[in-house]
Amino acid sequence: MEYLVTMTTHVPVGTSDQTVADVRAREAAHSSDLAGQGHLLRLWRPPLQPGEWRSLGLFAAADDARLEQVLASMPLRIWRTDEVTPLGPHPSDPGLPAKEGAPEFLTTFTIAVPPGTPGEIVADTEAREAHQAEELARRGHLLRLWRLPGEWRTLGLWRARDPAEMRTLLASLPLGAWMTVQTTPLSPHPSDPGLR
Repeated sequence: MEYLVTMTTHVPVGTSDQTVADVRAREAAHSSDLAGQGHLLRLWRPPLQPGEWRSLGLFAAADDARLEQVLASMPLRIWRTDEVTPLGPHPSDPGLPAKEGAPEFLTTFTIAVPPGTPGEIVADTEAREAHQAEELARRGHLLRLWRLPGEWRTLGLWRARDPAEMRTLLASLPLGAWMTVQTTPLSPHPSDPGLR
C-alpha cells in the first residue's frame, strides 16, 4: 500500500547547529536505506514559509502499522509530526517513474457531479477523462494517480514546465467542469530516491 506523508519538523529552541546537522545527516542516510528497502519512494518540498521545515514523502508499506514502524525509525522523528494519507489504486494510474527535468506538481481533485446528471453522460465523461489521462501520460505530463479517502477524490502527480502549463493541462480534463482542484508545486528534495 502507498501513503502520502506530510512531515513537519520543529527543532526545539536552543538545539545546537551541530546537533541539527548530525540528525539531518543520519536522516539522509536512513532515507537512502528506506529507499533501498522499497519503503521510501519519493520525497519533495512543498512551498514553505520562512523558517518552516516540511517535506512530503511517498511511502510504501504492507499496512498502517508497518508504515508507523518505518516513520518511527527515521532520525528526524524526534522533532517531527507526520500527517498520513492512505492512497488507493486508481484505474487510470500510468505508474510512470520520475525524471529529472520539468517541475512536478501534486493535484487533489474532488469531483461533484451535478444532481440530476444522466448516468450515460457521467459514463461518457468518465471514459473521455480516462482517454485524456492516457494521452497526458503518453506525453509525460501525468506520472501517477491514486484514489484518496472519501468519495470521488483523486491525488495526481504531474510534470509541467511551469504553473501556466499545469493550468492548461488541467483545463484539458473532461471532468474539469465538475471538479475542484488544489495544486501544490513541488521542489526537489536532496534525499529524493526517485531521482537517483
